[in-house]
Amino acid sequence: MKHTSKTLLVYILSGIALFVAACSPRNLPATKRVAQNKPADPLTGQVIRVMAYNIHHSNPPSKPDYIDIEAITTTIRTQNPDLVALQEVDVHTDRSGPANQAEEIARKLNMHYYFGKAIDYGGGEYGVAILSKYPLSEQKVHRLPTQEDTKGEPRILATVKVTLPNGQEIRFGSTHLDAQKAAVNRELQIREIGKIASAETLPFIIAGDFNAPPESEVIRQLDTYFKRTCQPCAPTIPVENPTKAIDFIAYRPAGKFRVESHQVIAEKYASDHLPVVAEIMLSN
Repeated sequence: MKHTSKTLLVYILSGIALFVAACSPRNLPATKRVAQNKPADPLTGQVIRVMAYNIHHSNPPSKPDYIDIEAITTTIRTQNPDLVALQEVDVHTDRSGPANQAEEIARKLNMHYYFGKAIDYGGGEYGVAILSKYPLSEQKVHRLPTQEDTKGEPRILATVKVTLPNGQEIRFGSTHLDAQKAAVNRELQIREIGKIASAETLPFIIAGDFNAPPESEVIRQLDTYFKRTCQPCAPTIPVENPTKAIDFIAYRPAGKFRVESHQVIAEKYASDHLPVVAEIMLSN
């Protein structure tokens, strides 16, 4: 009888141990374990650091006849961007000397580059450029319209396909819209950019000097096709006591991106524009 009681106690204790083990979290079914975890953020992916910079053909405003490519290069290097949209870039011109500014800046930064010519100028070429840490392909210059009777300077949108480290591909563009006081050419140009963007199947980031403030019809049109990285946007010109925002970074489709940060860099020597830098996360 005594032996039987001990045996019964062993059975009872063993049953309790098995019950506790079966109910412990590590032994719950997989669906239960997932339910206990914090839901994963669906918008995780590649963070892209983008810079928009009108470099004034590497001419510091305080030195009218001086070219300082190193100052532009240092400004870009300090911000460590993945992608850069440059405007007012000279290639082999009389005023800037024999340098291909896009190539030289890219070489100093160890970046890929693409120069898009807008016009012939001073014995060479003048336009916009793209710098990238990552491989480029499908480089293209899109000619933007001007109204004939305005004698507007020809302007372009330069685009490339960028292959990111995680294998994702995006379209990246650099542009510089007409600078005339009359907005007619800028409005024609931004509508043409909208047509180009609407036909694009890849996620698209555009950056540049739009020569128009946020309250203008030009930027209202930009906002119908892209989403800007700033709302509101800090001023980018003049470099001393800036009062107007005309340099922007924007992206589409809005659901593929999330803005992590946006700032205007207070670099007052190298150019007559302040550079803009934004970090944007592209979802997988």
